Amino acid sequence: MISNPNSASPASPAKLPKQGKPDGSSLPSPMDRPSSMVVIFDGKCSFCTKQVKRLNRWDGKQRLSYVSLHDPWVATHCPELTSEMLLEQMYVIDRAGNSFGGAAAVRVLSKTLPRLWILAPLLHIPFSLPLWQWMYMVVARRRYQLDKDQGEVCEGDTCEIHFGKKRARTGD
Repeated sequence: MISNPNSASPASPAKLPKQGKPDGSSLPSPMDRPSSMVVIFDGKCSFCTKQVKRLNRWDGKQRLSYVSLHDPWVATHCPELTSEMLLEQMYVIDRAGNSFGGAAAVRVLSKTLPRLWILAPLLHIPFSLPLWQWMYMVVARRRYQLDKDQGEVCEGDTCEIHFGKKRARTGD
């Protein structure tokens, strides 16, 4: 559960800087939008960062804020989400503090952002969540390869580390 951001001390904005990105732009943080839902993503993955920036462009009513899973804010405010869970899939934390991962997070976003409303009926077909989760995980497991295929480079050696792990595990 997320602690109440409104109860933060006046000095707390320094604890949660805006998320700096490789191209120098930044995304709104939970401190910038305290009443927003929070999207937790892999900020060291350029594929993930591109998708989150797209969500931010589509969020005209500023309902979302964003934080990299590598930011200390996540461990402080979402201790129930382990590093392994966060590296596996994106999470959305709603205003009540409930966390939704992977396809369930996409479902939440499909009801939040008008650009995604067209997907909502498909994503909410009864008993279809396991199928959407499987499809989400297929893309998530290959996100570092997708970056490499597009000539993108992740921050540091993140892509190589994850690509090597995935490659060894899947036998590619």
